[in-house]
Amino acid sequence: MSVSISPIPAFQDNYIWLLEDTQHRAVVVDPGDAEPVQAVLAERGLDLHAILITHHHPDHVGGVLTLKTATGCKVYGPRNPEIEGIDHPLKDGDQIDVLGESFEVLEVGGHTLDHIAYLSHTSEPALFCGDTLFVAGCGRMFEGTPPLMYQSLARLAALPPQTAVYCAHEYTLANLAFARAAEPGNSAITARIEDLETVRAAGEPTVPSSIAWELKTNPFLRCGEPTIVEQLQREDRLTGDAPHEIFAALRRWKDNF
Repeated sequence: MSVSISPIPAFQDNYIWLLEDTQHRAVVVDPGDAEPVQAVLAERGLDLHAILITHHHPDHVGGVLTLKTATGCKVYGPRNPEIEGIDHPLKDGDQIDVLGESFEVLEVGGHTLDHIAYLSHTSEPALFCGDTLFVAGCGRMFEGTPPLMYQSLARLAALPPQTAVYCAHEYTLANLAFARAAEPGNSAITARIEDLETVRAAGEPTVPSSIAWELKTNPFLRCGEPTIVEQLQREDRLTGDAPHEIFAALRRWKDNF
């Protein structure tokens, strides 16, 4: 991408993603809190041009109205009237242009019914996926069903492997601990835990990931792997063999892990 991307930490473990270009223009993704965004904008001398929202949860939209009032920026988000301040409601397949970059809108319901993601189609594609896909994990299903969430994750898993995955939370080490339990023979998971423990010990984010890495280490994208099915059977957690049923069994296990 022709813009730089960096995280703005918020709350306990949120990342608000900041996109900035060489003309000192900025876009933020899922600003649940206005204060850290305003601090970074002032520190870097940036003008906020747009906000991208993935879903309606407060830790993703709490700072929207404050930032919009202060800057006059445009707000893009799901077609959900509960979210205040949206200028451009979006649906699956819509294209938007911000900072000279084009993004495709993907509907990826499951965590919430209104959840969308933003995908840039460049030689270095980037995916802003909110709480649908995490590093080595996925969001809880607060509103959706297992078939819907599985379908959304399968759609993301089919993206180009070099796609950078910008999720909204630092849950990685906890997710990898579960991934190791779900697939204890996966050496890629063990190696990744070692690498990312070092990253976190240095105070650095583990995000972004990539679709390639997620296909190797994320159990929720690996529901078809016999090793995962066998582990679910050993744990007496499997109630059906359809892909979405395997996913549901994993998600129930993770919910209480």
